Amino acid sequence: MIPFRTCRLFAFLLMSLAWLQLAVSPSFAADSPNGVSPHKAQSAFPDLKWSGWSPVSDDGKAQPLRPIVLTHAGDGSNRIFVATQRGVIHVFENRQSVKKTKVFLDIELKVVYNDKKNEEGLLGFAFHPKYRQNGYFFIYYTARDAEHTSVISRFRVSKDDPNRADAKFEAEVMRIKQPFWNHNGGTIAFGPDGYLYVGLGDGGSAKDPLGNGQNKATLLGSILRIDVDRKDKGLSYAIPRDNPFVGQPKARGEIWAYGLRNVWRMSFDRKTGTLWAGDVGQDLWEEINLITRGGNYGWNLREAKHKFGKNGSGPSPDLIDPIWEYNHGVGKSITGGHVYRGKRLPELVGAYLYADYVTGKVWALRYDESKKTVISNHLIPGNKLPVISFGEDEKGEVYFAIVSSNGRGLFRLERKKSSK
Repeated sequence: MIPFRTCRLFAFLLMSLAWLQLAVSPSFAADSPNGVSPHKAQSAFPDLKWSGWSPVSDDGKAQPLRPIVLTHAGDGSNRIFVATQRGVIHVFENRQSVKKTKVFLDIELKVVYNDKKNEEGLLGFAFHPKYRQNGYFFIYYTARDAEHTSVISRFRVSKDDPNRADAKFEAEVMRIKQPFWNHNGGTIAFGPDGYLYVGLGDGGSAKDPLGNGQNKATLLGSILRIDVDRKDKGLSYAIPRDNPFVGQPKARGEIWAYGLRNVWRMSFDRKTGTLWAGDVGQDLWEEINLITRGGNYGWNLREAKHKFGKNGSGPSPDLIDPIWEYNHGVGKSITGGHVYRGKRLPELVGAYLYADYVTGKVWALRYDESKKTVISNHLIPGNKLPVISFGEDEKGEVYFAIVSSNGRGLFRLERKKSSK
């Protein structure tokens, strides 16, 4: 009979071996010999002050800045707009020496946000493709007037000031009930086709207890595609006729793709139109997906490229595996980013920039869409930054955002100077 302590040691060695196998997963075989990108993170706007924000709340508690969306209006102004999770949207000139933001819109009184439930709040913000003509933009937020309820609304700029929204106007587009406070997803983005895409999590808790990921009768666990320029009967939006599940029984026509756990963040490649999504994992794996029409991405039958749970599934032609995964020995919460299409760093053009929130690692991944294979995945070394979001300005330059107690929450990449 083997002594109990020896059994424990043997079990520990087996677990260690398992984690070692995960750490050298073939998923990392595409790295370059040193696996490191010659870039570093640097504060993008080091002198920027945020109008109306204080690191300490009125009741004396810490109030970190949470810049959840960075984007642009696409109107030729090259201004940067930043939405904070508590419900305030800022605007400022896109120059490194800029000193102060202006408040574009403040809907904090409509938005629920609590640090202990930090997957609620203002989560999505997108300008209409014809913003220059119609002045419309859209916000996804957790409503204060109903518990665990996500709202997508249309807002508009004021007639008198391009740096100020019309504070009295809001037209609700969609209201989605959430069973729990977490896994709200929240990214909204207009595709090259002019439709609005909406990333929704599985509704929360853990392991998808309600089975929403594989249930096309619910909007949860899906990416939606809707037409905000028209209205179907009984709706404040229209469902495009070429959506994959239109007319199917027990399926919501708004769904573009499903089988997703909690897409945290998604974006369109401005050159190819490909929709990239980082999907946060459950117990062992984080993943990057390329979203296609009608695609089933496996959750909760699979976690990334692996069977999930006793009722899970092995590889199947009906389930789309991610193009990339990493295990929880590397990072524990993916933050999806953007394919770089700027001009400042030509060596990064075509690379998908993404991060892990828990470990603070940032990577540049290259993928050959024609060969359907990852070419490389380079770590970008430097300070460990808890990246909560990525954003893109009008010229295609990419920024990333962190939770910040001093207001320096926006970063971009710079070339590392040679030590020679």
